[in-house]
Amino acid sequence: MRSITRPNLNPSLTMNLKFHLLSRIVLIGLICLVATATWVLHQADRASRDQARATADSIGRQLEMQLLRINAGFDLATRFPDQGLWQQINTISGTCVRFMPASGDQARTVCSGGKAPARNRPEWFENFYRWAFAPGAETKRPVVFHGRVYGTVVVTPGADMEIADAWQQLRGLMGLSASTVLALCLLVYGTVSRALRPARIIVAGLESMRNGDLSARLPAFELTEWQRTGQAINQLASRQQQLLAERRELALKLMTVQEEERRYLARELHDEFGQCLAAINAVAVSITQTAEQDCPALVPEGENIARITGHMMALLRGMLLRLRPMAVDELGLSAALNSLVAGWNARSGGKTHYRLTIDGDPDRLPEPVPANIFRIIQECLTNIAKHSTAANAQVTLTQSDGLVELRVDDDGSAGNPPYEDAAGIGLLGMRERVTALGGQLTLAPSPSGGLMIRAWLPVQPVTGALA
Repeated sequence: MRSITRPNLNPSLTMNLKFHLLSRIVLIGLICLVATATWVLHQADRASRDQARATADSIGRQLEMQLLRINAGFDLATRFPDQGLWQQINTISGTCVRFMPASGDQARTVCSGGKAPARNRPEWFENFYRWAFAPGAETKRPVVFHGRVYGTVVVTPGADMEIADAWQQLRGLMGLSASTVLALCLLVYGTVSRALRPARIIVAGLESMRNGDLSARLPAFELTEWQRTGQAINQLASRQQQLLAERRELALKLMTVQEEERRYLARELHDEFGQCLAAINAVAVSITQTAEQDCPALVPEGENIARITGHMMALLRGMLLRLRPMAVDELGLSAALNSLVAGWNARSGGKTHYRLTIDGDPDRLPEPVPANIFRIIQECLTNIAKHSTAANAQVTLTQSDGLVELRVDDDGSAGNPPYEDAAGIGLLGMRERVTALGGQLTLAPSPSGGLMIRAWLPVQPVTGALA
């Protein structure tokens, strides 16, 4: 019972469900934000390119109309190309329109607006946008009349204006997305907190059941899932409570039958076998006394018979003590415990000093409590003598407020905690006895350095009549 080990178990990492959901929502929100921002920037770049193409196409058509008027004599060839038409069409600030004649003459350029403010957007965004979309790309449109190419219209959007406009759109989107995600997180946190409120009640109920209070029951919940969970747990607790009660009743019956068998065997051995041994011993003494006068050669044989009979009687007394301590029935529990402790002190030869302290009147305890207390203390002292190498052992029996408390501790070697999973035969027997009587048994390190065994038994044990 002393050398007890338990395998080391690595505790699994757990996460609060509310924060788990919130982290997932934030992650999904960030993914959606990145996707939406990419789409917005792509649309901004596409709109700028479409506007440049539309401007180039509009100017090209105007120049082709001018060539048509010149060909019809309604306009002068020296006025081609008419830059005034460009200024009417171009409405994009920062855009430059250039006409490159096919004859190789000097190109003509018209620009509108100015640059965006230098600090209108972050530098990292400008660098990213220039890398990803290459703003300010030229758009070309040839001017063709009657199959002849007169030149090329080149429209160059303003890169700074395009980047500034894209940043304004992205900033508005980011503000809206951040507000939406924050509001969604608060809403989910509140909703989940309210929905998970029964979980704390369920955990508290399970803790109570784990600590032995199988009478604890969970209340009814609003949500169907929690309601079914609570009902399943309550049914399980009721079943466990019923099984435990049946187990206690069966264990009590078995112990009662066992004690009755032991009492019967002890009585038969004492009354029959013990009397026979006493008679044999008396006959041997008589034979020895007679042989001393009539046949001295038979004296050693008579003494051998007496010695063997005495040895058998000593063994019988030990068996009777193990089967049924007569002192418990005849003298009471206090006298039986004092005799037990005195016997262990005599057998230890001074290596272990056993002490007994009794507070109350254990002799008035109802059956089968006294015999079971004696058996538990007997097993504890046996374990101390076999395993603990203790110098001192203390037995304390206290009776108060309808409860009997038994405490046995020593200063020997207690082994490695925890002790609750120990499966020794002696400890198992003690647990069965305490459980059958409706009590509780605990094992813990003793303040003196050894092992401390404590048992609490109700004065009125669980009753169970024999079938």
